[in-house]
Amino acid sequence: GESVVWITLEGYFWFPRTLMGFSNLMLAFYDQPELLHRINRDLLDFNMNLLDRIARIGRPTFMTIAEDMSYNNGPMISKDLMDQYLSPYYEKMIARVKEMEMLTIVDTDGDVTLLVPWLVENGVEGVLPLERQAGVDGMALRKEFPGLRMVGHYNKMVMTEGEPAMRAEFERIAPLIKTGGFIPSVDHQTPPGVSLENYRIFLRLLDEYTK
Repeated sequence: GESVVWITLEGYFWFPRTLMGFSNLMLAFYDQPELLHRINRDLLDFNMNLLDRIARIGRPTFMTIAEDMSYNNGPMISKDLMDQYLSPYYEKMIARVKEMEMLTIVDTDGDVTLLVPWLVENGVEGVLPLERQAGVDGMALRKEFPGLRMVGHYNKMVMTEGEPAMRAEFERIAPLIKTGGFIPSVDHQTPPGVSLENYRIFLRLLDEYTK
């Protein structure tokens, strides 16, 4: 109760891509279906074992599933491919996660707008980082999915421009903050050009707007 504990497991798009590379994975959906199912069955067993070990220690507040399965124009796979190759493994793993009373959030970059309903259908409760450069609209997602948990959505590209630009970005997301179920944070890695001084300004404004 004194801290937020966050764990991350590798997902059923991310892990095969790590093993095979992106192009080979895209072809394997059509040419090597049994191989992909074998990889993801093994990954499911590994993840379930990890969850059992974690449950002996305590209950994390939330977990993320690392996927990165969308880009600036939407998902990298179709709904049919997700239903066939990812959903069976999500179903089993998320059932275990819900027994542990953890929130489940998928970490995927790019435009998640089309992907969110597919994830919700699989029992996922949230998404991050809601990248602005990909055109994600957090308020539109909130209206369509009132219970969706979201993290991110703060446009990292304004952080080099000083306090007025950073404050304007907080003003933009302030209505979403007020809906609850949303933690504002940098929408992916902080750019290397952001100075320590500007990052401290960001933290001060974050504290101000989330009070």
